[in-house]
Amino acid sequence: MAPHAINRLAPGDMESFGPRCRRRAAGAPQARAETMKRGFYTIMSAQFFSSLADNALFVAAVELLKSSGAGEWQRAALVPMFALFYVVLAPVVGAFADAVPKGKVMLVSNGIKFIGCMMMLFGGHPLISYAVVGLGAAAYSPAKYGILTELLPPSQLVKANGWIEGLTITSIILGVVLGGQLIGPRVSSVLLGFDFPLIETGVNTAPAAAISCIAILYLVAAGFNTRIPDTHTQLTPFNGRVGELVRDFSQCNARLWDDKLGQISLATTTLFWGVSGNLRYIVLAWAAAALHYATQQASLLVGVVAIGTAIGAVAASMSMRLDKATRVIVLGILMGVLVIGMNAIRSVWVAAPFLILLGGIGGYLVVPMNALLQHRGHNLMGAGRSIAVQNFNEQAAILGLGAFYTGMTRLGLSAFGAITIFGVCVAAIMWMIRQWHFRNLREHPEEVEALLAIARSDCSH
Repeated sequence: MAPHAINRLAPGDMESFGPRCRRRAAGAPQARAETMKRGFYTIMSAQFFSSLADNALFVAAVELLKSSGAGEWQRAALVPMFALFYVVLAPVVGAFADAVPKGKVMLVSNGIKFIGCMMMLFGGHPLISYAVVGLGAAAYSPAKYGILTELLPPSQLVKANGWIEGLTITSIILGVVLGGQLIGPRVSSVLLGFDFPLIETGVNTAPAAAISCIAILYLVAAGFNTRIPDTHTQLTPFNGRVGELVRDFSQCNARLWDDKLGQISLATTTLFWGVSGNLRYIVLAWAAAALHYATQQASLLVGVVAIGTAIGAVAASMSMRLDKATRVIVLGILMGVLVIGMNAIRSVWVAAPFLILLGGIGGYLVVPMNALLQHRGHNLMGAGRSIAVQNFNEQAAILGLGAFYTGMTRLGLSAFGAITIFGVCVAAIMWMIRQWHFRNLREHPEEVEALLAIARSDCSH
């Protein structure tokens, strides 16, 4: 049995989620508890507005490219361009988040997002500008998750992660819907009607008006970033030598892939986010082809998928236990089959409940697997490095699948063909991941059982 897989864990380190697995942190001073509560709410507020802006900007960027006559492949390329720096800078951002107070990291990262938004507003190519926003997001992510382990006691970590994930899903729903409404004729005509005396803003189109409003959301998020408390956690010195950072990151990545539960949860979440990240655009393309929807209308259907994901996430948090998380892998196979079923839909009255069901299955799948992955990673390496490893794998999947879809689109692949390919890939790969887990149970039963026993013992407290 690999020593790093278990020896660094104590029974109280692994948390379950659901009403049967709650424990109270005893003896914490009231003042400290109030500080943690305020700090956590501030982090949630900052994350909400920053993610809201990211998703609204995506829709505005799609419309900006569309209105300028850019090919569909460029619109599809927005997704992998956003993921680019998650992959390229993964060895750096995790170590940086562990070396600097995470509230400051979040503030600087949000500022980078604002710069990308301004670039898009004032004539920068949308693909380059959105990649800059992705750069800020890549640095933001390890800090927003890592600070939870510094601010909250271990007994509250799963619940806190659930709140952050739920809030992120909500921001995706509202952000996509907001972006669609901002570029719509009713709202954009009002925005373009504003006139500032003696000032020529250069905002003359609906996408530009939308982007100027989205920039305000980044400023609101920055305001909350400045209020995040210093956790006074001991920082890990940042080693600026790229070679050593890459080696350290590679070791952390290998350690998580070597863990008999970490590898299964990482494979599952990597595939899930790789597909769902690209489905954000594929649903837009499918709605245009199957339902003849404009970007504003199609954005509402992306929000419908996210609503289903939120429902599934809540259901999972109420009913699933951490030591039973691997049982949901079979839902990934079902999700792939349902994705293919989108090709048969030609009515919005069928599409809406179908997409809610699809999102619900995805939410029920990803929440327990994501919780299991975060806890394995946190106990095997530093918080920032753990999230960076997770982001690297998940965003690499988004980048790879997004590049594949973009290439196929440039060669003339229809939205229906892309949906079929994605569905088949999801079902097949999820089946292989399930077989992988069964093989671990057969060939490494003691190690797997020891890890599961830690989760079960925590539920018994």
